[in-house]
Amino acid sequence: MEIPYYYYYYLVSFVLTTTFVIHAWKLLNWAWFKPKKLEKCLRKQGLKGNSYKLIFGNLKELSKSLEVAKSKPLNVSDDDLAPRLFPYYVETIKKYGKNCFIWNGPMPMVFVWDPEEIKEVFTKYAVYHKAPLTKLQATGVISYDEDKWAKHRKILNPAFHMEKLKNMLPAFQLSCSEMVSEWKEAVSAKGGSCDLDIWPDLERWTSDVISRAAFGSNFEEGRKIFELQKEQAEHATEVSSTIYILGLWSFPTKRNRRMKAIEKEVQAIIRGMIDKRVKGMKAGEANTEDLLGILLESNFREIEEHGNKNFGMTTQEVIQECKLFYFAGQVINAVLVVWTMVLLSRHPEWQARARQEVLQVIGSGTLEFDVLNRLKILTMILHESLRLYPPAGDLSRTVTTKTKLGELILPEGVMLNLPIILLHHDKEIWGEDAMEFKPERFSEGVSKATKGQMTYFPFGGGPRICIGQNFAMIEAKMALAMILQNFSFELSPSYTHAPQTIVTMQPQYGAPLILHGL
Repeated sequence: MEIPYYYYYYLVSFVLTTTFVIHAWKLLNWAWFKPKKLEKCLRKQGLKGNSYKLIFGNLKELSKSLEVAKSKPLNVSDDDLAPRLFPYYVETIKKYGKNCFIWNGPMPMVFVWDPEEIKEVFTKYAVYHKAPLTKLQATGVISYDEDKWAKHRKILNPAFHMEKLKNMLPAFQLSCSEMVSEWKEAVSAKGGSCDLDIWPDLERWTSDVISRAAFGSNFEEGRKIFELQKEQAEHATEVSSTIYILGLWSFPTKRNRRMKAIEKEVQAIIRGMIDKRVKGMKAGEANTEDLLGILLESNFREIEEHGNKNFGMTTQEVIQECKLFYFAGQVINAVLVVWTMVLLSRHPEWQARARQEVLQVIGSGTLEFDVLNRLKILTMILHESLRLYPPAGDLSRTVTTKTKLGELILPEGVMLNLPIILLHHDKEIWGEDAMEFKPERFSEGVSKATKGQMTYFPFGGGPRICIGQNFAMIEAKMALAMILQNFSFELSPSYTHAPQTIVTMQPQYGAPLILHGL
């Protein structure tokens, strides 16, 4: 018996209609029903916030308030950065109190203030996943969770052992020496003092360091990666509050096409470095003292021990870790040093104390690794700089399964915000002088200054604390010690105090200082 053609018509129509209804329901659930359900759950537990707005949530208000704040520089002596960096956060907290939430698109984001709850969020990383970043910028160990994170962290750990970092000290010294020499020439040419924007130089210096320490190359070979990653960071900051939320990565917009082109070019450059290094290692000729060499060696060893490639990283994963080396090692260290120099320019008494310590401990000679630990005053200054000007102003986590945090029952899909800068500046935690630059807070170490509480975490916390923390601190101490040996410095009349967030906290108009040769 022949089946009438219209049966096929009805069948196809049914399948298409069913598919449409399923996708329409998923879209409606994502854009409206689930957010409203989450909102009801949070409000029943006493949390306050604005009502949900379809798809965008509070993103439009957030972007507008940030645009207004960025148009107004701060007073040169003002370290109250939150109203400029996170104006919408500040406005919302003033309106509703600390127990509140905002809308990051269709996802509610709850602020977490209690030190014990923050500690729990850092510790239970299987429940509280890192909020997704743009994959075209940098992924690697920083963005993985659970088993994949554990595998990558295990393979990466040998590259950041203190003994390995000691071997990288010559790379740090060489890069610092080159920058200091350029500054000395500029100062000499101007008769002993020079008005110089140090920010571009610090960006180049940290790129030079990471190029040598990570890849064994000089800055000229790494220049292209630096330039491309810097541009990618700017694009990522622009899209972080819009395109990612809407899931429009595949749309061929001008910005999306450019970001994908940057990703492709960076991957090609790093793949070439890896292929060259692997070939050399197999021939017994490659350097295994830099981060890339140690990573590859650790990866090969892990595969050999288990006799299975699944226990190691793929070439693509190694590329992502190299991108992360370059990105994190460059931007975090540059901002740490620039804000420390700005603070020391405003507080010459602490600059003098730090210089005196450097000259007593080191003199005019070169720095040895063990000597860095004897620079107690400089260490205090760096901790206080990280308190007032943390590289990242906040951290986000996503709840992956229904869980209890403090008195709250958090359903899957809620985001948490750990407001670093608000906690670092909180007078209830640090006292009435919380907004003042007082390195003596850390005279007995971080634990004593925080009374053992999770109220200070410029590098994150828990098992997933930044793996490059020691790398950053050693590099910053090295640079500042060499700068203090050779220069005194003060803010230039042209300096405009305008911290802004481009992934990390950076000076919007650069950092012009007046350098005086010693």
